Amino acid sequence: MARFVDRQWELRELDELADAPGAQFVIVFGRRRVGKTTLLLQWAQQAQRSYLYWVARRETSEATRQSFARALWRWAYPGDPAPIPPRFDSWESLFAQMVRMLPEADDLGGRPFVLIFDEFPYAVESDPSLPSHVQVLWDHQLKDKPVMLLLAGSHIGMMVDLMSSQAPLFGRFTARLPVEPLPFAALAEFFPHYAAAERVATYAVLGGVPAYLEQFDPEQSLSDNIRRHLFRRTGMFRSEPELLINDLVRETRNYEATLRAVASGARTPAEMTEITGLASPNLAPYLKRLINLGLVERRVPAPLSRDQRRNTTRSRYYLLDPYLRFYFRFIEPNPELIELGLVDVLWQRIAGQFRAFVGATAFEDLCREWTLVQARQGRLPFAPEIVGSHWAPDAQVDVVALNWRERAILLGECKWGVGQLGRAVVRELVEKSYKVVPGEDWQVHYVFFARAGLTDSARAEAKALGAQWVDLATLDRDLREALAAQ
Repeated sequence: MARFVDRQWELRELDELADAPGAQFVIVFGRRRVGKTTLLLQWAQQAQRSYLYWVARRETSEATRQSFARALWRWAYPGDPAPIPPRFDSWESLFAQMVRMLPEADDLGGRPFVLIFDEFPYAVESDPSLPSHVQVLWDHQLKDKPVMLLLAGSHIGMMVDLMSSQAPLFGRFTARLPVEPLPFAALAEFFPHYAAAERVATYAVLGGVPAYLEQFDPEQSLSDNIRRHLFRRTGMFRSEPELLINDLVRETRNYEATLRAVASGARTPAEMTEITGLASPNLAPYLKRLINLGLVERRVPAPLSRDQRRNTTRSRYYLLDPYLRFYFRFIEPNPELIELGLVDVLWQRIAGQFRAFVGATAFEDLCREWTLVQARQGRLPFAPEIVGSHWAPDAQVDVVALNWRERAILLGECKWGVGQLGRAVVRELVEKSYKVVPGEDWQVHYVFFARAGLTDSARAEAKALGAQWVDLATLDRDLREALAAQ
């Protein structure tokens, strides 16, 4: 079994669902390699629950049914090394047989029997009628039994479609469990010898996808790992973007073009149109779909009111997946260097841009995450209603948190440079505040995030403002403590 790190929230959610009265029908979804299978099997085994596990593959409809039948027979006859089930000509007959074989409630000690249908979208590809058969199975045979049925899959597009109002299973799911990439703090378990700065840079490249993190050698430097794994002509990382996008959508060309444009720094539909050649009306459905699938995020300036946020034309779009950000920014534009094996030349080409890339992606994201963590722990001067950032022609602020009812706002500056933050940066943020604060009589608070901390003069200036300052060591410690406390 793959390495199991963190996932305490997900384990608690599964326990609570299993302990709830009545049958449960749960859809479990997340991008490929995020650890859904590991999570479900770890949960079922560590809690010593009775469960049947089946993983679908891309094969014919009949082969898919027989694959499920073999899984059912292996569960029912554990003493037989290779039990041979009969052939089933329909899902109805196969599911009816499964229900007859399920243990009685008295045999389960008050706990539900767990059915895990993994990579369910592959089975749907082989037989598009399968969701309708599962609907009948649930409605007429399972919903009144002590069972917990979990449908899991990596094909996010198809999993989202299963929950749509036109789908046969719409309204049947009793819970949805998204499995997200691991948080930054979990990287300390994968790279115990990395300094915090190197873990932030690793997070900027790989995010929190466990299968990616396991590929990197914790005894080698980040740059060596990048050259060894990400700059290869073959291997998992080379084909990953295409596979990931294929898992999300069926027609990929325009989606890839949109993702490439966002990754290159196009933040508005007009900028994307210039790169993709897609007119804005044609671009809109691709952006909407990518947002629904969790690959792209639409952001608006945090100080806008709720009504303004809904209708603003000041939206910006960002690519959320760290590896896709890195891939489209640095790898995809340089295929000739990879094909020629000139990995050192490629690294030299991107090294000068890499620090700015880390600062503008992972570090700023982690500063906003730190702000949220502090808010949940009641350590901010007020409880924010929103945490984000701000941009306008005359002012850019990396971190903005505010509470409209209390008329309180927190402004934060993030600096990933190797030097200490100077007094000029403190004064600059104060000057920006006059252009960012929504109105008069607002309480304004400040926080300064600096990889190397503040100079003495900057610290004195910040102290006079009553501001907080957070160096990388503090940010790392606070995020790791928050994860351990979950």
